[in-house]
Amino acid sequence: MKIMEVNVRKLKMVLKHPFTTSFGTFQEKEFLVVEVKDEKGNSGWGESVAFHSPWYSEETVETNLHIIRDFLVPIVLENDIIHPEEVNGLFAHLRKNNMAKSAVEGAVWDLYAKREQVTLARALGGQLEKIEVGISIGINENMQELIETVRGFVEEGYKRIKVKIKPGFDVDVMRELRKQFPDVPMMADANSAYRIDDTELLKELDEFGLTMIEQPLASDDIIDHAKLQSQLKTPICLDESIHSLEDTRKAIELGSTKIINIKIGRVGGLTEAKKIHDYCLEKNIPVWCGGMLESGIGRAHNVALTTLPNFVLPGDTAGSSRYWEQDIILPEVTVEDGYITVPEGNGIGYEVDRQALERYTVDKWHFSNQEAPVQ
Repeated sequence: MKIMEVNVRKLKMVLKHPFTTSFGTFQEKEFLVVEVKDEKGNSGWGESVAFHSPWYSEETVETNLHIIRDFLVPIVLENDIIHPEEVNGLFAHLRKNNMAKSAVEGAVWDLYAKREQVTLARALGGQLEKIEVGISIGINENMQELIETVRGFVEEGYKRIKVKIKPGFDVDVMRELRKQFPDVPMMADANSAYRIDDTELLKELDEFGLTMIEQPLASDDIIDHAKLQSQLKTPICLDESIHSLEDTRKAIELGSTKIINIKIGRVGGLTEAKKIHDYCLEKNIPVWCGGMLESGIGRAHNVALTTLPNFVLPGDTAGSSRYWEQDIILPEVTVEDGYITVPEGNGIGYEVDRQALERYTVDKWHFSNQEAPVQ
């Protein structure tokens, strides 16, 4: 498989509702979309999930653009690629920058599946025809509004409710939600807002029967998480601390986590995500697929990954209409009674809406084998 062209676009889309976590509130999503083309004119699509500011990780849209344009694109244009798993190795000498790597590798995976005339899910080894999905709810300090928001999603059939928490917005909030929804699978996501000194406070969450508490401590920590897990009945799920199979192995061996959130962008692509999945399956550690407010392209990759057998917990891959007035794929991702039906089309299974893509594009770059990169 010879990559003949790479097109990179910067898009800006407005969320339907502001989204608030422990590290900030935002309503616009600026991100990169990568298109790779082969010698037959087939296109594969990938998406960078980096934000415009380094609040989730050190990566940003601008750092991703630099890495993609100046390092990753030349690699994929210069190498014949038989299988997309090779891309992970071709990028291995470049440190970190996982979200940039994932955007390019994801496009190659999509292209490969289309060339093979199979779904991306099948190319990855997935078998499920439907996947369970949950919903992630940002911080809303108006308790009644939060309750009504949760109620609406429960009535829509979402299989799990995730609520963002932070110091001062935690125990009392979860207590009230559990009182209102005693039987709904529920979890709390802290986005690294606490420290080990908060152990006694976090132990109070045990009374609510939560599915998990996600990343309560520092984003680069596995030591204190092991100490905390030994004090909690509630399973700890690691998110920001896991960037690779090696991180996963160490965290599990230390007892830092009982559940892993696999985000394709955070771990550097579908190949590494699949390796983490396979290892966790072997170790009886359940996994689920986290969301990063993706457009339909990134959302489609999440759907495909979630068809693997150890994704036994509902992920964050809600429908397009939850986030966008208009997505950039056709048809949009839809949820019915808490399930997404896996598309049957080749590759990601959705068509990119080029008119919408053009509407949201604020900048673009073209690279090819026939000419020097041009902007």
